[in-house]
Amino acid sequence: MNLRVRVVRCGCTGGRHWFADIDDADDPQPDDPFWYVDGCLSQSQALETACEQLLALSGRAHQGDELARVLD
Repeated sequence: MNLRVRVVRCGCTGGRHWFADIDDADDPQPDDPFWYVDGCLSQSQALETACEQLLALSGRAHQGDELARVLD
């Protein structure tokens, strides 16, 4: 499995904030990630939070756990 982190700055009506998700790099549907966080106050906060989660997901996959998508 080839997971990737994506960090995006949102400029929606709720004010500017940062969003991050973790998904399979080969997945053509970006709407069903393995993990996401919204409402981060900075790019670095979103990236740091996503990297911590990526490490946790990597450890689970290494142990043989099946990773579930958020919307499964």
